[in-house]
Amino acid sequence: MFKDITLEEALELDEALLVDVRSENEYLTDTIPGAVNIPVLNNEERAAVGLTYHRDGTEQAVRLGLELVSPKLGDKLSAVDKLSRGRKVVVFCWRGGQRSELMALFLDTAGYPVYRIAGGYKAYRSYVNEYLSQQKLPLRAVVLHGLTGVGKTDVLNSLAQKGVPVLDLEGLARHRGSVYGKIGLPPSPSQKAFEGHIVQLLKKACGRGFFVVECESRRVGNLFVPPLVMEFIRHGERILLYTSIENRIKRIREVYAGGPGSSVIELQRATSSLVKRLGRARVEELNQLLAEKNFDHVISFMLKYHYDPLYNYPDSPGAGYDLCVDTADMENAVKIICEFVTDLPLHESLQ
Repeated sequence: MFKDITLEEALELDEALLVDVRSENEYLTDTIPGAVNIPVLNNEERAAVGLTYHRDGTEQAVRLGLELVSPKLGDKLSAVDKLSRGRKVVVFCWRGGQRSELMALFLDTAGYPVYRIAGGYKAYRSYVNEYLSQQKLPLRAVVLHGLTGVGKTDVLNSLAQKGVPVLDLEGLARHRGSVYGKIGLPPSPSQKAFEGHIVQLLKKACGRGFFVVECESRRVGNLFVPPLVMEFIRHGERILLYTSIENRIKRIREVYAGGPGSSVIELQRATSSLVKRLGRARVEELNQLLAEKNFDHVISFMLKYHYDPLYNYPDSPGAGYDLCVDTADMENAVKIICEFVTDLPLHESLQ
């Protein structure tokens, strides 16, 4: 017989296969990080069962569900076989109901060591909300500040590759945080998925006592940064990144105009959204320069007359920061920051 376990117990299981048996749309909206989707009922089947429930009652809905699922049980077992590779299997549905019970019973009959999360995905969302509602965590934040193009994202990526705990909010949001921020990137996750990944990374960072994050506003694209994280950003150790405007222009050009996802039309559309701030004549001039692929001129203008005044960071070492680092030599900059975070005193709760 399968065993019901709590969400916390499920997250502590080593090397377990997490199986979300909800429909594809439910899974795409949000799931427990790391879970795979093997739906008991697909989108259309779930809609049909729901309609039957409202029209004919529970008994008829359950009957229809079993009729839809039974012919596909072999396919679902094959999917679990392919993914589990001898590991324990943990299943969950929306609230620990009939869908996860059916899958757990079937896998148990097939000889799998199988567990079901009591409360299902709903328990996971409660866990995320409770985690983010905490007033404090045993963590220090190291916050990267700097003008557009100094390489904050590059620093975060390099630090992560070296095993430094990093919370890349723009990476999680799949948005670079400006009107140009979606160009060349896949669709952003839901707010729930964004929050879930933040919790996952913060929990991992607790073992080290600190994490590195870029200074962000309350919103990244259409997603909202949780208040807990904003408090870390406001009160963290402050690192200023700076470099020459030539280096910044080059870096921005490579990101927005040099990759496979770059598009002059998208750049023009984003620029046009600034018409109230820049004026129609200026926007038309910039869009013409983009059409001519005169990217450096456009980037230079946007930095000098829009982004630099907006963020108002120093372009050289400044007062009020715990560390100032020139990113002209990115490898050396990352080395300096690694040394800085290594020497940080532990959070008082870990001392």
